[in-house]
Amino acid sequence: MTRRSPWGSVRRLPSGRFQARYRVGGVEHLAPHTFPTMREAHSFLAATRTDIERTAWVDLDAGRVPLEEYVQRWLRERPLLRPRTQELYDGLLRLHILPELGSVELCDLKPAAVRSWHAGLLSGPRPGASTAAKSYRLFRSILATAVDDELIEKNPCRVRGAGVEHPKERPIATIEQVYALADAIEPRYRALVLTATFTALRLGELRALTRKHVDLLHATVRVAAQLQELKDGALVLAPPKTAAGVRTVSIPAVMIPELEEQLAHFAAPGLDGFVFPGTRDQPFRRGSLYTAWRRAVRAVGVDELHFHDLRHTGATLAANTGATTKELMARIGHASPRAALI
Repeated sequence: MTRRSPWGSVRRLPSGRFQARYRVGGVEHLAPHTFPTMREAHSFLAATRTDIERTAWVDLDAGRVPLEEYVQRWLRERPLLRPRTQELYDGLLRLHILPELGSVELCDLKPAAVRSWHAGLLSGPRPGASTAAKSYRLFRSILATAVDDELIEKNPCRVRGAGVEHPKERPIATIEQVYALADAIEPRYRALVLTATFTALRLGELRALTRKHVDLLHATVRVAAQLQELKDGALVLAPPKTAAGVRTVSIPAVMIPELEEQLAHFAAPGLDGFVFPGTRDQPFRRGSLYTAWRRAVRAVGVDELHFHDLRHTGATLAANTGATTKELMARIGHASPRAALI
């Protein structure tokens, strides 16, 4: 038995349940499930028609796209991703998202499946809470775009707090420790250690500094780029991490002689010569720096200190001088007050 309206129809199946169908733009659609009563089937049709008239309707058949296929489209539509970000996304997708969920169609991704996947990330020693949070944030962003594309009605990523990272508090070096590290490390890296501390620049920003970016007369350095080293060893010159990263940073007077020494004996020649090059006037490799850094921290007795902790040390020193949040954001190149305060 079939009961029709000018817009949709309901029929009784051999099982005794009722199936609803309707047309949109000349294309016929079936309800996503059957109904125990004819009244419920007609209620579904009425609600669906209301959604369409209010533009809240989602074509469920359009969401029958495997996640892996949609991800490739999502990435293609973001050609301006920075190389390191692209590399990060590729790794998170390949290792932690697509192995379990890649074959699942978008319309079949439900909150329960997302919770189960996320719990699996946290259940073992790998990938760790920080990587799990990054994976969840990326997955949520991809599915938010699927909602915008009207492929799914709601984002199924609803695990409270799953995208929040809780990194361990990093140590802050004392001024004495900073100078001890500068004394202990290879001479070509001495000024790098001090500049990293007293300007709070990121490592990539320090690697991209050239002679033309250093103004010793006015005691400033200009941050205009960052040098990224990818996992395959490729070096990529890119804009700073955020728009706020393009900035001019003042340097304390105590740094002037150190940078004069660096420019005289270690920096590459010419205005475009790197201030902190490797042994052949080319950008130094992270591996070379970290090898020298590990020897220095062991010699000073601060094995737990990472090179990036010098940036946090510099930001803390600036905050302790009474810098406002806005001034701190400008100095360290953060776009948000929250990041600067952390």
